Amino acid sequence: MRKLFYYFLLLPFFLSAQINESDTLQLKANLSLTGFYQGGNVETLIFRAKSDFSFRPLKKWVFKTQNSYVYQEFGKKKADEDILSLNFLYLNPERKIYPLLLGFVSTNFRREIDLRYLIGAGVTYQLLNKKNHWLKIAVSSEYEQTDFGKSDFNISEYDGSESIDTFRGTVWLNGSYLVFKKKVIVNHEFYFQPSLEQSNNFRWQADVSLEFPLWEFLNFKINYIHSFENIVIENQKQEDNFLTFGFTLKTY
Repeated sequence: MRKLFYYFLLLPFFLSAQINESDTLQLKANLSLTGFYQGGNVETLIFRAKSDFSFRPLKKWVFKTQNSYVYQEFGKKKADEDILSLNFLYLNPERKIYPLLLGFVSTNFRREIDLRYLIGAGVTYQLLNKKNHWLKIAVSSEYEQTDFGKSDFNISEYDGSESIDTFRGTVWLNGSYLVFKKKVIVNHEFYFQPSLEQSNNFRWQADVSLEFPLWEFLNFKINYIHSFENIVIENQKQEDNFLTFGFTLKTY
């Protein structure tokens, strides 16, 4: 049983790829689990979980939620425990241009963010929407509030404030492509979020993956994530990078 537990932690599983809300299926869902454990002189435990779920509550509406959880422990000391929930409501996503509402909630132990939430609205433009490849750009505006565990920041003008709120604009660029005679699947999710009020309050993230089909429902996957946040607690790094290897189990 113990060996089975280690095997589960050491082998990443990804159920399906990113969900395209323009698909006509009534319900789509996927789940990803990744983990690593090392014992002995240095004990390390890393666990990541991510789920995507979309359904049509009404004929013209699509609700999509993406939720992730990260936990990391080094030498039995917690290094990470982060939660992120991204929620979207789309109207007529089969059209070339369609509106959206969004609401995000997150915490970040590493960056000492006790709670962050965003609410807003925007519009999506489908640059490409084919069976084997799609590309979308979206623009949205949100109100955001972030509650920090400390009040000393890398930018001194924010010192003394444990809560920072602002209106943001966001540019999104998401896509998925089958290339090299369907032997490689390229997925990307990019966003840039500047504040509309504070020029030094901005962040971005790039999430890129390559998948190599092995069987009909199984792909080998390489995933790279780069994130940057300009305002952080003093002495923290602004950038984070993650490179992971695993598999994709597709259910649709």
